[in-house]
Amino acid sequence: MEIIARMNVGGPATQVLGLSEGMNSEEFDHRLYTGHVDDGEGDHLRLRDASVRAHRVAGLGRSVSPADDVRALFRLVGAMRRFRPHIVHTRTAKAGALGRTAARLSGVGAARIHVFHGHLLHGYFSPAKLRLYISAERVLASMSDRLVTVGAQVRDELLAAGIGRPEQYVVIPPGVRLGPVPGRDAARAELGLPRDAPVVAYVGRLTRIKRPDRFLDVARAVLHRVPACRFLVCGDGELRQELERGVQHVRGSFDLLGWRRDVETVYAAADVVLLTADNEGTPLTLVEAGMAATPVVSTRVGSVAEVVRDGHTGLLAAPDAAELAEHVVRLLSDTGLSRRMGEAARDWTTRAFGVERLVSDTEHLYRSLRGVSRHRPTLESSNI
Repeated sequence: MEIIARMNVGGPATQVLGLSEGMNSEEFDHRLYTGHVDDGEGDHLRLRDASVRAHRVAGLGRSVSPADDVRALFRLVGAMRRFRPHIVHTRTAKAGALGRTAARLSGVGAARIHVFHGHLLHGYFSPAKLRLYISAERVLASMSDRLVTVGAQVRDELLAAGIGRPEQYVVIPPGVRLGPVPGRDAARAELGLPRDAPVVAYVGRLTRIKRPDRFLDVARAVLHRVPACRFLVCGDGELRQELERGVQHVRGSFDLLGWRRDVETVYAAADVVLLTADNEGTPLTLVEAGMAATPVVSTRVGSVAEVVRDGHTGLLAAPDAAELAEHVVRLLSDTGLSRRMGEAARDWTTRAFGVERLVSDTEHLYRSLRGVSRHRPTLESSNI
């Protein structure tokens, strides 16, 4: 039983779909439970064409509401008692809290796995709220059989905060299957871009932690040195209007695309993909860019350095707009270096971050929990 708060456009949802579509259905009866999200978060884009049937749980979405959260908790308890899963597998903070608590309350004896696709230790909370978050995650870790992280750095930072024990942790990097990547000229024609202009792309949510304001500062610095550069923004979020206001005086240099299902077109059109976040897990944007043979420039945060081999498949920097801009200009100015890094990125990411590896690692984790599950078999439950 896999539980995620929202199937929005983002890394956790991508992992869930890859697993749901790739797991051995003869061995695993894998069911997905998720809440509702606003249309602007892209939920319909994730599930509209997917072959996975989602069981909707009212109240399980992103927003926190004590009354809705309690109702969602007991809906999950009821669903567990009907399904009687051997394993409850949770993702995202809210689903992790409600799902693991429901697994204990339900009495079905399921083993409990929680995945940290990143964490909320940096850049999200005031000091008082951060202490509360850490305390809650320590309690939830004590209710878990395995804690999965998408990178070793994420694991180490959680352990440093006293969340869980080393033997509970398993590192499973994300897995991605990118669609067919068009040629550069075709991609630029689709997006209405000049064939020969330098192009830098931002792909992701427009939220505070992703620092679109820093992206804008980098863009301004790059435009000062490369006036013909064009910037693509593929994504949406609560800071979209703020970004729109910020680019008004250079509007001709920016294309705000919103969410696009053909994100491969954006990567193919770009010379550089830029990530400016303050905090990340193992960002799929950088994996996908690599698979499209597009070099990246990124802040060195979370487990980014486990995706981007600095100086080989891309360039990493401190969370500093000037340093990021310097790296972007370097790649735009040296097409030979950019091409070599893109080719190296494609080789590396395709080998290390394929969906097949993700499915294999997860199936192995599930099998390892056969002896941990406290499940009492019934006539209705014979598979994991």
